Amino acid sequence: MYRVEITHTQDYSFKVKAKDEEFTVDIKGKGITPPDTFLAGLGTCIGVYIRKYAEGAKFNLSDFSIVVDAEFSPEPPTRFKNINVSLDLKGVPLDSRRQAGLLEFVKNCPIHNTLKGNPQVNLKIV
Repeated sequence: MYRVEITHTQDYSFKVKAKDEEFTVDIKGKGITPPDTFLAGLGTCIGVYIRKYAEGAKFNLSDFSIVVDAEFSPEPPTRFKNINVSLDLKGVPLDSRRQAGLLEFVKNCPIHNTLKGNPQVNLKIV
């Protein structure tokens, strides 16, 4: 089971604790925003799967970067309309078959699968 604890600190600022790590989420510029953390979760999950693919395919892919762009839908409810993920493999040559295999493999990251599955979110007051 995964667990993240969020504590309100002031105004629109929150302390986020996951395992032994902490960071600040704040919509007023003192930390990253909730949408940033969402997109970072997707991008880093894809990054993990890029590494897994490279290791399994036995090719060197030690230096790569990921950019995740998103835009909100103009219609309510507020949500991301489009999410675009760009992978920069820093010049590592991949033929079209290997590119297709990599793209298909990274779609198996749990965050991507969760988005595809339209998960049920249960809220309760304790």
